[in-house]
Amino acid sequence: MLSDLYQYDLRMLLWCQKSRFYPQFITFVRGVSRSGDGYLQLSLPLVYSLLYPDDGWQFMSLILIAFSIERPLYLILKNTLKRRRPPQVVAHFTSVVAPADQFSFPSGHTMAAFLLAGIALGYLGMIALPLYLWAFAVGCSRVILGVHFPSDILAGACLGSTLALGVSQLF
Repeated sequence: MLSDLYQYDLRMLLWCQKSRFYPQFITFVRGVSRSGDGYLQLSLPLVYSLLYPDDGWQFMSLILIAFSIERPLYLILKNTLKRRRPPQVVAHFTSVVAPADQFSFPSGHTMAAFLLAGIALGYLGMIALPLYLWAFAVGCSRVILGVHFPSDILAGACLGSTLALGVSQLF
């Protein structure tokens, strides 16, 4: 089963590598990836809190609680499982960008993006649904840039969404 997963990951990764021939597309993908660096996860709740102070601070608190659980979980998983990144595993493969750390599973960008999307959807309702498109784009960008396997993205999306659901139900 793991061999099948690796073969799927490899096929998808190499298919995505074809997009590197389109410089404007890669510039766009880099921007999407950068949008998942954490700035939106901080600025969206902050702006909402400033615009709607009555319940905005509750939303901000929920986000802070969620990320205070997500970041340690992400670091524990990544440093325990120690899955190497595609350029370290796939012969003659290079990434477009330098990764922030050594290991790839799960994708932290994707996990954080889906956590924000899930919390926002649960708290703000359907108006936050476009955040899931953004989260999906962030995940795809990480594969296209060659720093993650598709299964890293899938794991990050599942973990972020599950954590969002759990935190939303608890608080």
